[in-house]
Amino acid sequence: MLKPFGRTALFLAVILLSLSCGNKKQPENRESAPTVAVPKFNADSALAFVRTQVSFGPRIPNTLAHQEAGDYIIRKLKAYGARVQVQEFEAQSYDGKNLKLRNIVGSFRPEVQKRILLAAHWDTRPFADKDTSAPDKPFDGANDGASGVAVLLEIARNLKTQPQVGVDLIFFDGEDWGEPDGSSIPKPPGLDSWWCLGSQHWSKNKHMPGYRAYFGILLDMVGGTNAQFFQEGTSVFYAPKVVEKVWSTAARLGYSSTFVTQKESPITDDHLFVNELGGIPMINITPFEAGKGYFGSYHHTQQDNMDLISAKTLGIVGNVVMQVVYEEE
Repeated sequence: MLKPFGRTALFLAVILLSLSCGNKKQPENRESAPTVAVPKFNADSALAFVRTQVSFGPRIPNTLAHQEAGDYIIRKLKAYGARVQVQEFEAQSYDGKNLKLRNIVGSFRPEVQKRILLAAHWDTRPFADKDTSAPDKPFDGANDGASGVAVLLEIARNLKTQPQVGVDLIFFDGEDWGEPDGSSIPKPPGLDSWWCLGSQHWSKNKHMPGYRAYFGILLDMVGGTNAQFFQEGTSVFYAPKVVEKVWSTAARLGYSSTFVTQKESPITDDHLFVNELGGIPMINITPFEAGKGYFGSYHHTQQDNMDLISAKTLGIVGNVVMQVVYEEE
C-alpha cells in the first residue's frame, strides 16, 4: 500500500465528481440476480495462503524469502492449471539498490478474447519506517502484500470451474520500495514513481503483445479485521462503471457494511499505472477508516502481522470478486 495521490488535477476532479454524485439516489439493486454457478470461496484456505507467505519471512526483493515466495506462487498457479508467464526485470530503488524483480502472470482460459485482470503485489517493504520502536527492521507484511496474493491464489484454486471470460492474475513485484513520506528524490528518465515498479514495467511491457482486458481489479491490504472498503478516488476517476459493478455486487451479496458506497480521495497504487500507462480501466479495493484515512496504525510497522488478519474479511473480498468475474459474459 502506498500514499495519497499528489496530482492536484485528479484530486479536484474526484472531489467534484463526489460532490455532484453524493446527493443522488443510489441505483437500486436488480430484483433478481443473474443465475450463475459461482464456486464457494474458502476463507480458511485464503488465510492459510497468507500464513504460508509470512512463513517465508518478509518478501523483500533480493532476499531468499522473496525468491522462495515467488517460486511458491508460480508452483501454485501451475498446480491450478494456469498458463504461467514470468516477467523478469531489474529496477533501481530510490536508495540506489539494484532490484531483481519478477512479475508473475497466471492466465486461465488464455484462448478467450474477453479478459478480466485481477492483481496484487507480492513484495514486502524492506523496513518498517512508520514504526516508532524499530523503523529500520523488516516486518511480516501479512496485510500489505500477502492478503491480496492470498485472495488471488484462492480464486485461482477455484477457476477450474471455468467462468465465461478469460482471467489473468498478475502478481506485481517491487511495489513497496518507494521513498519515505515527505521525500522528493529525483527519478531517472522513464520512471514515473519510485513506488509500483512492477506495475510500471508491466504497463509499458505487457506479458503479451497487444494484451487488453475488459477491466481490472487490484487488491491491496484486504485482510484486516473489520476492514471497510470505500470507493477510492483514482478508481472512481478512471473506472467508475467498474466501481459501480463491484460495490453493487457487494450490496446484493449482503456486504454493504464492508463495501461502503461512499467516494473518497485518490491514492497512488498499482492501478494508477495500469490505467494511465496500460490503458486498462482498473479499480483498487483497499481499506479506508472514516476519520483516519487509508493508512491504519499498522501500516509499515511491526503490527502488520498475522494477528491483524481476518478470514472473514478475506472471504468477503474473495466472494465479491468471484461473483463479479463469474457474472461477466
